[in-house]
Amino acid sequence: MLQRIQSRLLVLPQISMQITQAVFGVFHHFELAHQLHQRNHLRRIYSTWPWARLKREGLPREFVRCFPFLHTTDYLLSRSRFYPRAVSSTIASWNARSFDRWTHHFIEPCDAFIAISGAGLTTGPLVQSRGGKFICDRGSTHQRFQEQILAGEHQHWGIPYHFPGPHIVRREEAIYALADAITVGSNVARRSFLAMGVPAEKVHVIPYGVRLDKFTPTDPPPPDSFEVLFAGQISLRKGIPYLLEAFARLRHPRKHLTLVGSLQDDLRPLLATLPTENVTFTGNIPQPQLAHRMSASHVLVLPSIEEGFGMVMAQAMACGCPVIASSATGAEHLFADNQAGFIVEPRDPIALALRLQQLADDPALRAQMSAAAIARVHHLGGWDHYGDQWDTLLHSLTGIPPDPTELL
Repeated sequence: MLQRIQSRLLVLPQISMQITQAVFGVFHHFELAHQLHQRNHLRRIYSTWPWARLKREGLPREFVRCFPFLHTTDYLLSRSRFYPRAVSSTIASWNARSFDRWTHHFIEPCDAFIAISGAGLTTGPLVQSRGGKFICDRGSTHQRFQEQILAGEHQHWGIPYHFPGPHIVRREEAIYALADAITVGSNVARRSFLAMGVPAEKVHVIPYGVRLDKFTPTDPPPPDSFEVLFAGQISLRKGIPYLLEAFARLRHPRKHLTLVGSLQDDLRPLLATLPTENVTFTGNIPQPQLAHRMSASHVLVLPSIEEGFGMVMAQAMACGCPVIASSATGAEHLFADNQAGFIVEPRDPIALALRLQQLADDPALRAQMSAAAIARVHHLGGWDHYGDQWDTLLHSLTGIPPDPTELL
Protein backbone atom coordinates (compact mmCIF):
# COMPACT_ATOMS: atom_id res chain seq x y z
CA MET A 1 0.00 0.00 0.00
CA LEU A 2 2.79 2.44 0.93
CA GLN A 3 4.60 1.68 -2.35
CA ARG A 4 1.45 2.47 -4.34
CA ILE A 5 1.07 5.81 -2.58
CA GLN A 6 4.75 6.64 -3.10
CA SER A 7 4.50 5.80 -6.79
CA ARG A 8 1.52 8.14 -7.08
CA LEU A 9 3.53 10.92 -5.47
CA LEU A 10 6.14 10.52 -8.23
CA VAL A 11 3.55 10.83 -10.99
CA LEU A 12 0.99 13.36 -9.76
CA PRO A 13 1.79 17.10 -9.63
CA GLN A 14 2.05 18.67 -6.19
CA ILE A 15 -1.14 20.71 -6.10
CA SER A 16 -1.98 22.85 -3.11
CA MET A 17 -4.87 25.25 -2.81
CA GLN A 18 -3.99 28.82 -1.99
CA ILE A 19 -6.55 30.42 0.33
CA THR A 20 -6.77 34.03 1.49
CA GLN A 21 -8.92 35.27 4.39
CA ALA A 22 -10.23 38.64 5.55
CA VAL A 23 -11.66 39.26 9.02
CA PHE A 24 -12.63 42.16 11.23
CA GLY A 25 -10.46 41.55 14.28
CA VAL A 26 -10.06 37.84 15.07
CA PHE A 27 -13.28 35.89 15.73
CA HIS A 28 -12.82 32.22 14.72
CA HIS A 29 -10.89 33.09 11.56
CA PHE A 30 -7.47 32.65 13.07
CA GLU A 31 -8.42 29.13 14.14
CA LEU A 32 -9.37 28.52 10.50
CA ALA A 33 -6.08 30.11 9.40
CA HIS A 34 -4.16 27.67 11.60
CA GLN A 35 -6.04 24.77 10.02
CA LEU A 36 -5.30 26.05 6.52
CA HIS A 37 -1.66 26.67 7.40
CA GLN A 38 -1.28 23.10 8.70
CA ARG A 39 -2.56 21.87 5.33
CA ASN A 40 -0.27 24.23 3.36
CA HIS A 41 -3.29 26.15 2.01
CA LEU A 42 -2.95 29.53 3.72
CA ARG A 43 -1.64 32.28 1.48
CA ARG A 44 -2.58 35.28 3.61
CA ILE A 45 -4.97 36.50 6.27
CA TYR A 46 -5.97 40.16 6.42
CA SER A 47 -7.25 41.64 9.69
CA THR A 48 -8.31 44.99 11.09
CA TRP A 49 -6.42 44.43 14.36
CA PRO A 50 -2.79 45.55 14.78
CA TRP A 51 0.03 43.00 14.84
CA ALA A 52 0.60 43.77 18.54
CA ARG A 53 -2.75 42.07 19.16
CA LEU A 54 -2.60 39.44 16.43
CA LYS A 55 0.81 38.01 17.29
CA ARG A 56 -0.74 36.17 20.24
CA GLU A 57 -2.72 34.11 17.71
CA GLY A 58 0.50 32.26 16.88
CA LEU A 59 0.63 32.51 13.08
CA PRO A 60 3.96 33.35 11.41
CA ARG A 61 4.16 37.09 10.72
CA GLU A 62 4.61 36.65 6.97
CA PHE A 63 1.08 35.25 6.63
CA VAL A 64 -0.62 38.18 8.40
CA ARG A 65 -1.41 41.63 7.02
CA CYS A 66 -2.94 44.37 9.17
CA PHE A 67 -5.24 47.33 8.48
CA PRO A 68 -5.72 48.51 12.08
CA PHE A 69 -6.38 52.23 11.85
CA LEU A 70 -10.17 52.61 12.06
CA HIS A 71 -10.98 49.46 14.02
CA THR A 72 -8.41 50.24 16.71
CA THR A 73 -9.69 53.83 16.97
CA ASP A 74 -13.27 52.61 17.34
CA TYR A 75 -12.23 50.06 19.98
CA LEU A 76 -10.33 52.61 22.07
CA LEU A 77 -13.16 55.14 21.91
CA SER A 78 -15.75 52.48 22.77
CA ARG A 79 -14.14 51.97 26.16
CA SER A 80 -15.73 55.27 27.15
CA ARG A 81 -19.42 55.19 28.04
CA PHE A 82 -19.74 58.63 26.46
CA TYR A 83 -18.89 57.41 22.97
CA PRO A 84 -21.98 58.12 20.81
CA ARG A 85 -23.53 55.10 19.14
CA ALA A 86 -23.97 57.05 15.88
CA VAL A 87 -20.26 57.87 15.74
CA SER A 88 -19.31 54.23 16.39
CA SER A 89 -21.69 53.07 13.65
CA THR A 90 -20.18 55.57 11.21
CA ILE A 91 -16.62 54.50 11.97
CA ALA A 92 -17.58 50.82 11.66
CA SER A 93 -19.06 51.53 8.23
CA TRP A 94 -15.93 53.43 7.17
CA ASN A 95 -13.83 50.55 8.44
CA ALA A 96 -15.73 47.95 6.39
CA ARG A 97 -15.48 49.95 3.17
CA SER A 98 -11.85 51.00 3.70
CA PHE A 99 -10.78 47.47 4.64
CA ASP A 100 -12.42 46.16 1.47
CA ARG A 101 -10.64 48.75 -0.69
CA TRP A 102 -7.35 47.91 1.01
CA THR A 103 -7.69 44.14 0.49
CA HIS A 104 -8.80 44.80 -3.11
CA HIS A 105 -5.54 46.68 -3.70
CA PHE A 106 -3.18 44.19 -2.04
CA ILE A 107 -4.74 40.76 -2.50
CA GLU A 108 -2.64 38.28 -4.46
CA PRO A 109 -4.07 35.67 -6.83
CA CYS A 110 -5.63 32.82 -4.86
CA ASP A 111 -7.93 29.86 -5.40
CA ALA A 112 -10.47 31.03 -2.84
CA PHE A 113 -11.10 34.12 -0.74
CA ILE A 114 -12.91 33.60 2.58
CA ALA A 115 -14.23 36.91 3.94
CA ILE A 116 -16.11 37.37 7.16
CA SER A 117 -19.61 38.69 6.63
CA GLY A 118 -19.52 42.40 5.73
CA ALA A 119 -16.10 42.21 4.10
CA GLY A 120 -15.13 41.53 0.51
CA LEU A 121 -17.82 43.37 -1.46
CA THR A 122 -15.32 44.53 -4.11
CA THR A 123 -12.44 42.15 -3.31
CA GLY A 124 -14.58 39.04 -3.77
CA PRO A 125 -15.49 39.86 -7.40
CA LEU A 126 -11.83 40.65 -8.12
CA VAL A 127 -10.88 37.16 -6.94
CA GLN A 128 -13.67 35.70 -9.05
CA SER A 129 -12.45 37.60 -12.14
CA ARG A 130 -9.09 35.87 -11.68
CA GLY A 131 -10.73 32.45 -11.54
CA GLY A 132 -10.97 32.08 -7.76
CA LYS A 133 -13.99 31.49 -5.52
CA PHE A 134 -15.51 34.01 -3.10
CA ILE A 135 -16.91 32.65 0.17
CA CYS A 136 -18.87 34.72 2.68
CA ASP A 137 -18.44 33.39 6.22
CA ARG A 138 -21.36 34.54 8.38
CA GLY A 139 -21.08 34.14 12.15
CA SER A 140 -24.77 34.84 12.84
CA THR A 141 -28.11 34.40 11.16
CA HIS A 142 -29.03 36.29 7.98
CA GLN A 143 -28.71 40.04 8.58
CA ARG A 144 -32.39 40.85 7.94
CA PHE A 145 -33.55 37.82 9.91
CA GLN A 146 -31.36 38.89 12.82
CA GLU A 147 -32.74 42.41 12.77
CA GLN A 148 -36.32 41.14 12.77
CA ILE A 149 -35.67 38.91 15.78
CA LEU A 150 -33.92 41.64 17.75
CA ALA A 151 -36.49 44.30 16.89
CA GLY A 152 -39.26 42.04 18.14
CA GLU A 153 -37.37 41.31 21.36
CA HIS A 154 -36.79 45.01 22.04
CA GLN A 155 -40.46 45.70 21.43
CA HIS A 156 -41.40 42.93 23.87
CA TRP A 157 -39.37 44.56 26.65
CA GLY A 158 -40.26 48.14 25.71
CA ILE A 159 -36.67 49.02 24.82
CA PRO A 160 -36.04 51.14 21.70
CA TYR A 161 -34.25 49.23 18.98
CA HIS A 162 -31.63 51.06 16.96
CA PHE A 163 -31.73 49.49 13.52
CA PRO A 164 -28.37 49.38 11.76
CA GLY A 165 -28.29 51.76 8.83
CA PRO A 166 -30.03 50.45 5.70
CA HIS A 167 -26.65 50.44 3.97
CA ILE A 168 -25.61 47.57 6.29
CA VAL A 169 -28.39 45.31 4.99
CA ARG A 170 -27.74 46.36 1.40
CA ARG A 171 -24.04 45.58 1.74
CA GLU A 172 -24.66 42.23 3.43
CA GLU A 173 -27.23 41.09 0.92
CA ALA A 174 -25.07 42.23 -1.99
CA ILE A 175 -22.26 40.07 -0.60
CA TYR A 176 -24.61 37.10 -0.12
CA ALA A 177 -25.67 37.42 -3.77
CA LEU A 178 -22.13 37.74 -5.13
CA ALA A 179 -20.54 34.96 -3.08
CA ASP A 180 -20.06 31.52 -4.59
CA ALA A 181 -20.87 30.05 -1.18
CA ILE A 182 -21.98 31.15 2.28
CA THR A 183 -20.74 29.33 5.36
CA VAL A 184 -22.51 29.40 8.73
CA GLY A 185 -21.99 27.71 12.06
CA SER A 186 -25.32 25.93 12.52
CA ASN A 187 -28.51 24.68 10.91
CA VAL A 188 -30.32 27.47 12.77
CA ALA A 189 -28.30 30.03 10.84
CA ARG A 190 -28.71 28.12 7.58
CA ARG A 191 -32.48 28.05 7.96
CA SER A 192 -32.51 31.83 8.39
CA PHE A 193 -30.84 32.23 4.97
CA LEU A 194 -33.27 29.84 3.35
CA ALA A 195 -36.17 31.77 4.90
CA MET A 196 -34.81 34.92 3.26
CA GLY A 197 -34.71 33.31 -0.17
CA VAL A 198 -31.07 32.29 -0.45
CA PRO A 199 -30.73 29.03 -2.46
CA ALA A 200 -30.19 26.02 -0.21
CA GLU A 201 -27.24 24.70 -2.24
CA LYS A 202 -25.34 27.93 -1.57
CA VAL A 203 -25.35 27.73 2.25
CA HIS A 204 -22.99 25.33 4.01
CA VAL A 205 -22.92 24.48 7.73
CA ILE A 206 -19.52 24.14 9.43
CA PRO A 207 -19.84 24.23 13.25
CA TYR A 208 -16.97 25.76 15.19
CA GLY A 209 -14.47 23.86 17.30
CA VAL A 210 -12.78 24.32 20.67
CA ARG A 211 -9.18 24.59 21.86
CA LEU A 212 -8.84 21.36 23.81
CA ASP A 213 -5.41 22.43 25.05
CA LYS A 214 -6.86 25.56 26.68
CA PHE A 215 -10.23 24.31 27.89
CA THR A 216 -9.88 21.31 30.16
CA PRO A 217 -11.18 20.23 33.60
CA THR A 218 -9.26 21.78 36.50
CA ASP A 219 -10.83 22.40 39.92
CA PRO A 220 -14.21 20.66 40.26
CA PRO A 221 -17.36 22.58 41.26
CA PRO A 222 -17.88 23.02 45.02
CA PRO A 223 -20.02 20.24 46.56
CA ASP A 224 -21.96 22.51 48.92
CA SER A 225 -23.33 25.08 46.45
CA PHE A 226 -24.85 25.22 42.98
CA GLU A 227 -22.82 27.35 40.58
CA VAL A 228 -24.48 28.57 37.37
CA LEU A 229 -22.45 30.32 34.68
CA PHE A 230 -23.20 32.49 31.66
CA ALA A 231 -20.47 33.71 29.27
CA GLY A 232 -21.01 36.15 26.43
CA GLN A 233 -22.39 39.61 25.81
CA ILE A 234 -24.90 40.48 28.51
CA SER A 235 -27.72 41.61 26.26
CA LEU A 236 -31.28 41.01 25.12
CA ARG A 237 -29.95 38.98 22.20
CA LYS A 238 -28.43 36.49 24.63
CA GLY A 239 -31.71 36.02 26.49
CA ILE A 240 -30.44 37.40 29.81
CA PRO A 241 -33.86 38.46 31.18
CA TYR A 242 -35.09 34.85 30.82
CA LEU A 243 -32.00 33.51 32.55
CA LEU A 244 -32.37 35.90 35.50
CA GLU A 245 -36.05 35.00 35.86
CA ALA A 246 -35.29 31.28 35.66
CA PHE A 247 -32.50 31.57 38.22
CA ALA A 248 -34.84 33.42 40.60
CA ARG A 249 -37.23 30.45 40.39
CA LEU A 250 -34.48 27.95 41.25
CA ARG A 251 -34.78 26.54 44.79
CA HIS A 252 -31.39 25.94 46.36
CA PRO A 253 -29.99 27.21 49.69
CA ARG A 254 -26.60 28.15 48.19
CA LYS A 255 -27.17 29.03 44.57
CA HIS A 256 -25.03 31.50 42.66
CA LEU A 257 -25.11 32.84 39.10
CA THR A 258 -22.02 34.40 37.50
CA LEU A 259 -22.38 36.40 34.30
CA VAL A 260 -19.09 36.84 32.45
CA GLY A 261 -19.02 39.41 29.68
CA SER A 262 -19.67 43.04 28.88
CA LEU A 263 -23.00 44.60 29.80
CA GLN A 264 -24.64 45.98 26.65
CA ASP A 265 -26.59 49.23 26.51
CA ASP A 266 -29.85 47.54 25.47
CA LEU A 267 -30.06 45.76 28.83
CA ARG A 268 -29.01 48.60 31.14
CA PRO A 269 -32.45 50.28 31.45
CA LEU A 270 -34.10 46.90 32.09
CA LEU A 271 -31.64 45.47 34.58
CA ALA A 272 -33.04 47.33 37.60
CA THR A 273 -36.41 45.60 37.05
CA LEU A 274 -34.95 42.08 36.89
CA PRO A 275 -34.09 39.77 39.83
CA THR A 276 -30.36 39.84 40.57
CA GLU A 277 -30.09 38.33 44.06
CA ASN A 278 -27.06 35.99 44.30
CA VAL A 279 -25.95 37.18 40.86
CA THR A 280 -22.43 38.46 40.09
CA PHE A 281 -21.40 40.42 36.99
CA THR A 282 -17.66 40.06 36.36
CA GLY A 283 -17.21 41.90 33.07
CA ASN A 284 -14.83 40.39 30.54
CA ILE A 285 -12.13 38.07 31.84
CA PRO A 286 -9.13 36.39 30.13
CA GLN A 287 -9.74 32.98 28.57
CA PRO A 288 -7.63 31.07 31.16
CA GLN A 289 -9.86 32.51 33.91
CA LEU A 290 -12.96 31.67 31.90
CA ALA A 291 -11.81 28.07 31.50
CA HIS A 292 -11.27 27.84 35.26
CA ARG A 293 -14.77 29.22 35.96
CA MET A 294 -16.28 26.75 33.53
CA SER A 295 -14.51 23.88 35.23
CA ALA A 296 -15.72 25.10 38.63
CA SER A 297 -19.37 25.56 37.54
CA HIS A 298 -22.14 22.98 37.71
CA VAL A 299 -23.78 24.23 34.50
CA LEU A 300 -23.36 26.82 31.77
CA VAL A 301 -26.57 28.39 30.47
CA LEU A 302 -26.81 29.97 27.02
CA PRO A 303 -30.44 31.11 26.54
CA SER A 304 -29.90 33.17 23.36
CA ILE A 305 -32.82 34.19 21.18
CA GLU A 306 -30.50 34.58 18.15
CA GLU A 307 -27.08 33.05 17.57
CA GLY A 308 -24.92 31.69 14.78
CA PHE A 309 -23.18 29.12 16.96
CA GLY A 310 -22.33 29.57 20.65
CA MET A 311 -18.65 28.62 20.97
CA VAL A 312 -18.85 28.90 24.76
CA MET A 313 -20.92 25.70 24.78
CA ALA A 314 -18.07 23.57 23.43
CA GLN A 315 -15.61 25.37 25.69
CA ALA A 316 -17.71 24.58 28.77
CA MET A 317 -18.19 20.97 27.71
CA ALA A 318 -14.43 20.55 27.29
CA CYS A 319 -14.10 21.68 30.91
CA GLY A 320 -16.63 19.07 32.04
CA CYS A 321 -19.44 21.59 32.53
CA PRO A 322 -22.91 20.50 31.33
CA VAL A 323 -24.84 22.98 29.20
CA ILE A 324 -28.41 24.23 29.11
CA ALA A 325 -28.93 26.05 25.81
CA SER A 326 -31.78 27.36 23.75
CA SER A 327 -32.47 25.78 20.40
CA ALA A 328 -31.38 29.07 18.77
CA THR A 329 -27.70 28.49 19.67
CA GLY A 330 -26.70 25.61 17.40
CA ALA A 331 -26.49 23.27 20.40
CA GLU A 332 -27.88 20.43 18.29
CA HIS A 333 -24.48 20.15 16.58
CA LEU A 334 -22.78 19.47 19.92
CA PHE A 335 -25.11 17.25 21.88
CA ALA A 336 -28.57 15.73 21.94
CA ASP A 337 -31.06 16.87 24.54
CA ASN A 338 -30.60 15.09 27.87
CA GLN A 339 -27.07 13.87 27.10
CA ALA A 340 -24.33 16.43 27.82
CA GLY A 341 -27.01 18.91 28.83
CA PHE A 342 -30.46 20.14 27.91
CA ILE A 343 -31.87 22.03 24.92
CA VAL A 344 -34.91 24.23 25.54
CA GLU A 345 -36.90 26.66 23.44
CA PRO A 346 -35.90 30.34 23.49
CA ARG A 347 -37.79 32.81 25.73
CA ASP A 348 -38.94 30.09 28.14
CA PRO A 349 -37.79 30.85 31.71
CA ILE A 350 -39.99 28.10 33.14
CA ALA A 351 -38.28 25.42 31.03
CA LEU A 352 -34.88 26.87 31.99
CA ALA A 353 -35.81 26.82 35.66
CA LEU A 354 -37.03 23.21 35.48
CA ARG A 355 -33.77 22.05 33.91
CA LEU A 356 -31.71 24.04 36.41
CA GLN A 357 -33.68 22.47 39.24
CA GLN A 358 -33.17 19.00 37.78
CA LEU A 359 -29.41 19.45 37.76
CA ALA A 360 -29.34 21.10 41.18
CA ASP A 361 -31.26 18.20 42.71
CA ASP A 362 -29.34 15.36 41.07
CA PRO A 363 -25.53 15.19 41.58
CA ALA A 364 -25.40 11.84 39.79
CA LEU A 365 -26.99 13.37 36.69
CA ARG A 366 -24.49 16.24 36.79
CA ALA A 367 -21.58 13.77 36.95
CA GLN A 368 -23.03 11.74 34.09
CA MET A 369 -23.52 14.80 31.89
CA SER A 370 -20.07 16.13 32.77
CA ALA A 371 -18.43 12.92 31.57
CA ALA A 372 -20.61 12.87 28.45
CA ALA A 373 -19.67 16.49 27.66
CA ILE A 374 -15.94 15.78 27.80
CA ALA A 375 -16.27 12.62 25.73
CA ARG A 376 -18.37 14.40 23.11
CA VAL A 377 -16.04 17.34 22.42
CA HIS A 378 -13.02 15.04 22.29
CA HIS A 379 -14.88 12.84 19.84
CA LEU A 380 -15.49 15.90 17.64
CA GLY A 381 -11.75 16.61 17.67
CA GLY A 382 -11.53 20.27 18.58
CA TRP A 383 -10.75 22.57 15.66
CA ASP A 384 -9.32 19.74 13.53
CA HIS A 385 -12.82 18.55 12.63
CA TYR A 386 -13.68 22.13 11.63
CA GLY A 387 -10.57 22.24 9.45
CA ASP A 388 -11.44 18.92 7.83
CA GLN A 389 -14.90 20.15 6.85
CA TRP A 390 -13.46 23.36 5.40
CA ASP A 391 -10.87 21.34 3.48
CA THR A 392 -13.60 19.21 1.91
CA LEU A 393 -15.70 22.25 0.99
CA LEU A 394 -12.77 24.15 -0.52
CA HIS A 395 -11.70 21.21 -2.68
CA SER A 396 -15.30 20.87 -3.87
CA LEU A 397 -15.72 24.58 -4.68
CA THR A 398 -12.37 25.06 -6.40
CA GLY A 399 -12.29 21.72 -8.21
CA ILE A 400 -8.70 21.24 -7.05
CA PRO A 401 -8.12 17.62 -6.01
CA PRO A 402 -6.53 16.86 -2.63
CA ASP A 403 -2.74 16.97 -2.54
CA PRO A 404 -1.50 13.36 -2.85
CA THR A 405 0.52 13.83 0.33
CA GLU A 406 -2.83 13.99 2.19
CA LEU A 407 -3.17 10.27 1.50
CA LEU A 408 -0.30 9.51 3.89
